[in-house]
Amino acid sequence: MTAQVADLMGASEAGAEAAALDLLLAMAALGPLRRLVPGRAGIEFAARLAQRPGNLGRRMGWLAAELGRVGLGRSALAPSARDRRFNDPAWTSNPVLRRLVQGYLAAGRTAEELLGDADLEWRDAERMAFVVDNLVQALAPSNNPVVSPLFWKALIDSRGTSVIRGARHLAADLATAPRVPSMAQADAFEVGTSLAVTPGAVVLRTPVFELLQYEPQTPKVRRTPLLIVPPTINRFYILDLAPERSLVEYLVRSGQQVFVIAWRNPDARHRDWGADTYGQAIVDAQDATQRICGTERSLLLGLCSGGILAAMVLAHLAATGQRERVAGFGLAVAVLDQARAGMASAALDEVTAEAAVAASAARGFLDGRQLAELFAWLRPGDLIWSYWVNNYLQGRTPPAFDILYWNADTTRMPAALHRDFVRLAMDNSLTRSGAASMLGSPVDLAKLDMDAYVVAGIADHLCPWQSCYRSTQLLGGRSRFVLSTSGHIASMVNPPGNERASFRTAPANPPDPAEWLDQATTQPGSWWPDYVRWLEERGGGDKARPRRLGAAGFRPIDPAPGTYVLDR
Repeated sequence: MTAQVADLMGASEAGAEAAALDLLLAMAALGPLRRLVPGRAGIEFAARLAQRPGNLGRRMGWLAAELGRVGLGRSALAPSARDRRFNDPAWTSNPVLRRLVQGYLAAGRTAEELLGDADLEWRDAERMAFVVDNLVQALAPSNNPVVSPLFWKALIDSRGTSVIRGARHLAADLATAPRVPSMAQADAFEVGTSLAVTPGAVVLRTPVFELLQYEPQTPKVRRTPLLIVPPTINRFYILDLAPERSLVEYLVRSGQQVFVIAWRNPDARHRDWGADTYGQAIVDAQDATQRICGTERSLLLGLCSGGILAAMVLAHLAATGQRERVAGFGLAVAVLDQARAGMASAALDEVTAEAAVAASAARGFLDGRQLAELFAWLRPGDLIWSYWVNNYLQGRTPPAFDILYWNADTTRMPAALHRDFVRLAMDNSLTRSGAASMLGSPVDLAKLDMDAYVVAGIADHLCPWQSCYRSTQLLGGRSRFVLSTSGHIASMVNPPGNERASFRTAPANPPDPAEWLDQATTQPGSWWPDYVRWLEERGGGDKARPRRLGAAGFRPIDPAPGTYVLDR
């Protein structure tokens, strides 16, 4: 794994900068400029500093003195050893470059301290932190080709061709959305050939989804099948990446019968598909799964936005007397409680929400490329400027990495579903009994008294682990909370064999996530084997593997990964 990929997958532990997906959906619809303008928060920031002239004077005095020490060569400021922007020896050995870095570090430190001195209300503090972070990251001297050692080395080594390649990459990225540096080449992988290759078939196709059944790979299988509900953005094959890195492959090799929903990539014709449309799709997929396997029960695993919808569907089943159809519920990197979910929560108010919904309604959908752009600007150092240097200054192509390829393979979201998610976020509806509905039934998560397996990533910048943990307090049954290493994506793509991987568990789930963390113990390796053991305990025993895929009325239509995953 390259250093860039390691940075992307690891990052720092998520905290206040994290943002729940539902809230990001509103921000993504409004374009980049609105997100970078502080508005009222900027005015409040200036007013608070004006009220504290002593703090302002002290900070500016320190900055002036430190810049003086920088000029005289007496400053002790130095970048962190983990700051890969300044790894090249020239940044410390060349006196001019060293002074540039020290001046940059002094200015960045002052900006961050002034933000703390302002003691803003939480919402304004989040907004200003986002603006300040983006500004500080953008002004790094490592981004400037005039002084970048990497730019000049590439220029000399390539005899000038790096500039031509960089200009081509920049022009290509600016030509189409999302207008951010590419993180993966469009031809780096091929779905169905190098990705999503676990054998299986489409056994049901509707206008909304395809249902994939995967071929068993053991002589015996567990009687109770598992239905996986992937996110409603991006493609389902995050569950089935390259061989040996596929959760689906790992599960079928463990003896689990696995079914996966592959959502259709909607367009303007499907603008009216809302939460109920997708909820009914999950119900239909569950019906088909149980009929194919000849069982009255199944297990369910929902990821991210798919987990939100799956939880609402379970509430509908509980309200209609069908609770026993579900033997256990898995919830992965999904936030049900949206309270104080970081910068997006701070930026979202009623006016913003209405504008976001109107923007997607006018078009008929929310373009996934808008979300990709927003995700990148939430972590500009890792996802914008590192690729700026690699792709444009050095003229290199981004690394061929399956997760980054999947991340760039975006889909659309129907306007009605976008509206429903935004409203769930604005009202934090899932935390209150009956505040939301699914298929005509009131949603009450406390009535979901089945066992749950809840997974989060400690460095997740989209769905902070503390917010994911709060699902254990909302769900009515026994929950096993598992805190994996890495972020939103890498915590899911976590095959056994990674020496750096680990996960944490605790014997109980107290209300405070910090208390849970204090009690938790760390176990080396991937959480996948732990999840398999959890599935085995609820798997209904073993039976002989089926001789063929599908069943009467559900004959295989196409081989996996199907056709909907290829829609553009």
